[in-house]
Order: sequence, then structure tokens, then C-alpha cells
Amino acid sequence: MLTAFVLINADIHSIPETAQAVADIAGVTEVYSCAGDVDLIAKVRVRDHDGIAEVVTNRINRLPGITGSTTHIAFRSYASEETEAGFSVGE
Repeated sequence: MLTAFVLINADIHSIPETAQAVADIAGVTEVYSCAGDVDLIAKVRVRDHDGIAEVVTNRINRLPGITGSTTHIAFRSYASEETEAGFSVGE
């Protein structure tokens, strides 16, 4: 499985509706509204790069209210327990 994070700019007058529309897309596992340079961040989990293209290019970017996006493909994930286990030496 591939994970991608899509940073989404949206029309400020329809952020909640746009966020829900993004969340309703197959392959999108989470959507966050946030402060800062982007309005929404979507986590996408799909089988391959073609899946990312389908979800982002053909679905997310075509939604009403989306004004732009940037996609970041993740290589590896880390969690605090995994990081601690990686540095544990026979304890």
C-alpha cells in the first residue's frame, strides 16, 4: 500500500462541505482542516501510483471548491513505539 498526503487549498466559503466531499472519496482515509498555508490535508491509502493519480487527479482536484493541491508520497512511517523499539538494545 502507498500513502500520500494531499495538501489542499479550498474556497474558504465551503471548507466543511469540501472536506466532507474529499472524505467521501474511496482511498481517502482521513481529512483534516487546518490553519496555515493550506486549508485541508487528506491522507490517501491506495495500492499503487495509478491509484494516487486516480484519487488525486481524477477525484479530489475535480471537486467543486478545490482551488489547488500538492501531493506528497510517503516512503516510510514512524510511530513513537516503533522508534523507541528501534533504539532498544536488549532491555
